[in-house]
Amino acid sequence: MQDSSNPDQRVFDYVIVGAGSAGCVLANRLTEDPSIQVLLLEAGDWDTQFFYKIALGFHNHRYPDADWGYISEPEPQLEGRKLQLLRGKVLGGSSTVNGMLYSRGHPGDYDEWQQMGCDGWSYADVLPYFKRSERSWRGEGPYHGGGGAMHVSKIDTRKLLYDPVAQAAARLGYPITDDHHGEQPEGFGIGETTTGRGRRSSASRAFLYPIKARRNLTLETGAHARKILLKGVRAVGIEYERDGTRRSVGARREVILCGGAYNSPQLLMLSGIGPAAELNAIGIQPVRDVPGVGRNLSEHASCYVEYAARGRTLLSELRFDKIAIAMARWWLFGSGLLASQGTSCHALIRTLPELTRPDIQLFFNPIRLDARVWFPGVRAAQEDTLAAIIILLHPESRGSLSLRSADPAVPPRIQVNLLSQQNDIDTLTRGLRAARQVYATPPLADLVAGEINPGSQTQSAPALTSYLRKMAGISHHPVGTCSMGRGAMAVVDPQLRVHGLEGLRVADASVMPTIPGGNTNAPSIMIGEKAADLIRSDRPANF
Repeated sequence: MQDSSNPDQRVFDYVIVGAGSAGCVLANRLTEDPSIQVLLLEAGDWDTQFFYKIALGFHNHRYPDADWGYISEPEPQLEGRKLQLLRGKVLGGSSTVNGMLYSRGHPGDYDEWQQMGCDGWSYADVLPYFKRSERSWRGEGPYHGGGGAMHVSKIDTRKLLYDPVAQAAARLGYPITDDHHGEQPEGFGIGETTTGRGRRSSASRAFLYPIKARRNLTLETGAHARKILLKGVRAVGIEYERDGTRRSVGARREVILCGGAYNSPQLLMLSGIGPAAELNAIGIQPVRDVPGVGRNLSEHASCYVEYAARGRTLLSELRFDKIAIAMARWWLFGSGLLASQGTSCHALIRTLPELTRPDIQLFFNPIRLDARVWFPGVRAAQEDTLAAIIILLHPESRGSLSLRSADPAVPPRIQVNLLSQQNDIDTLTRGLRAARQVYATPPLADLVAGEINPGSQTQSAPALTSYLRKMAGISHHPVGTCSMGRGAMAVVDPQLRVHGLEGLRVADASVMPTIPGGNTNAPSIMIGEKAADLIRSDRPANF
């Protein structure tokens, strides 16, 4: 479709930038109307990488081209360490490369958004959108969808030591839940993954592949957005680079940014939308002073505890010949070891009794975190260990993102600012102590021979703080850099429209004003679902 005033420029009703978790959903929903023309731009390539299709294969980072390659600035609270910031540069975005764990967060997380001025984003408001996207192994119900595009499966824990973990937790008085997304969102239970028949159910596989032949959808991969084209205060298109050539496309109705918590604020700033003084300093003429762009970066800090195992662990299943058999079983039947995530137990707990929602997430693992395939006489087996990952659910620390250069090819400057608030250190320390208690309680205690990390000698608060500064990392759940709300630092309103501009929305994890107490893929897909309804409700009846 071409613009009659500019025969070289194609024009679409909607231009979506980023085919990640939310972008794929939006492309699907908006093209349900055959009269609407949609262009979906993705900087990465097609999601054909073999190991990312395997449920247990996401640990295998063999595909550097499928990642943006972002690295944080030296982190002042982590002894100057730089953090690797994994982000999918591929069809499906980070849903193609993530750990596939399905965890929405607590209902109170979304009620908090409502209380912060995000009208229409309470738990009651967003639950229908979670359900719409989901094809749950549980089937249709009050908390789950049975006919959605994204498969959600229960982890097969038969070889993963779920029972010893759950029994130890029950002895300590923790609740055991059958459904973290149901009536009992707190406690220890079996985790869920975005997989179906042993295959990854990424946003691209679930929402894009089934509709890629729609005549009103145009998909371009290898398309790196350079800036938003503006006419006054209205977004009218996108300039991007593909195959070494700069191109531009028009948007008759809206430009929708779905690049995620790093790329969406970067593109806004490259287009002159952001903190005016910062833009002027690097030679970008400000179009709209929006001081909140790139601020409010929030991440789930994480650490781990590790124990020497008293007997054999799941590592024995990684012997080369066994893995070859497991691979064949997965390929032929979509079952077996490689068809499921390797997490023993998923827990959401409160570390203080007065809290109203969990503040720590725990993942217990029946195998060492750096496990690898081995072969007798060629590559020795590693020592058998067990580990738990401890994740801080509601961090107070906030980071920021800014431009290094006006050149879109130069990565932004990202300061996560992890553990800059003492409350975050205190909460993560309590979570670590809670994980230790579980490992010290039978029957799980009977399976361990001693603590390796941080080590039984590391007990005092100063010693544990030192351990966190040396070892803490992130969960790769960045949010908040185009925060939704109505205050001076808000970037988008509750309809996801950029404040002060027309025809421009952001719909991805960057709009979350606070980070949910779970993983961020499911909430990002929910945002895509809700954004589609917001956009359709804004379109005039005669459009």
